[in-house]
Amino acid sequence: MKVVLPGGTGQVGTVLDRALTAAGHQVTVLTRNPAREHDIGWDGATLGPWAEAIDGCDVVINLAGRSVSCRYTPQNLRAMMDSRVDSARVVGEAIAAAARPPHVWLQMSTATIYAHRFDAAHDEATGVIGGSEAGVPDYWAYSVEIAKNWERAQAEARTPETRKVALRAAMVMSPDRGGVFDVLLRLVRLGLGGPVAGGAQYVSWIHDTDFVRAVEFLIARDDLDGPVNLASPGPLPHREFMRTLRAARGVPVGLPATRWMAELGAFALRSDTELLLKSRRVVPGRLRAAGFGFVRPEWEGAAADLVRRRSSPRRRS
Repeated sequence: MKVVLPGGTGQVGTVLDRALTAAGHQVTVLTRNPAREHDIGWDGATLGPWAEAIDGCDVVINLAGRSVSCRYTPQNLRAMMDSRVDSARVVGEAIAAAARPPHVWLQMSTATIYAHRFDAAHDEATGVIGGSEAGVPDYWAYSVEIAKNWERAQAEARTPETRKVALRAAMVMSPDRGGVFDVLLRLVRLGLGGPVAGGAQYVSWIHDTDFVRAVEFLIARDDLDGPVNLASPGPLPHREFMRTLRAARGVPVGLPATRWMAELGAFALRSDTELLLKSRRVVPGRLRAAGFGFVRPEWEGAAADLVRRRSSPRRRS
């Protein structure tokens, strides 16, 4: 297959680029800073010569968007919104203008679109879209608006010959440097991998191998379109999530953190506490109904595998 990855130089893009290339597919990455032979420059907002890569390709997987690993200032929140909506819009324009449009367009979205809750899991059919929860910071609603507008930009694109799937992805866990697992493992090694704010909030995640397999599954399944949750079937409370990771790393104790301590830590890391405190209890309803089988459905096995691969001199996806 010919696969185009707009925004394919981040953690998730690196995972997909590596796996799809190893499987023998021809991968082209659209990036603001092209540095490799299969990179093409683009600005993520306007049509240009890069659109020629989409004309005649089989699959587009748009991952473009400003990283959420930052302080949620008004400026950064606006950049998150604009970078996601603009890139989805212009990818749609390129597909609409193509003489030979791709068969499928997978558009990155996020499990953050769902409401902060503890009582029940969100699947695609019964999940509650967030933004109106009581007792949470106001800016959490803006994160939901980003996700909704991101998906709307894809849904409104006039691409009748291209199937469209919105990937409501949980945190993708891979052993690569700079990813979310890297940050969590560093906290565990420092003895800081205890529960945050009590640890009752749910963590939704997906192992990188299952993320790649789910993408390949969705490419092959012509009967699936619209929003699809990419998350393991085993979300669990933060306290259990971190306890399991500590056991996998062989660290018996992790210091707990209060909410204000989490605020200080997030400030020091130039990140935001929404990533730690929002309860994301998301399950893969449509994937499982379609017959997708997870290689790493439970966190215990997934964490052990990720720790092993992180320690290996030659990590494999």
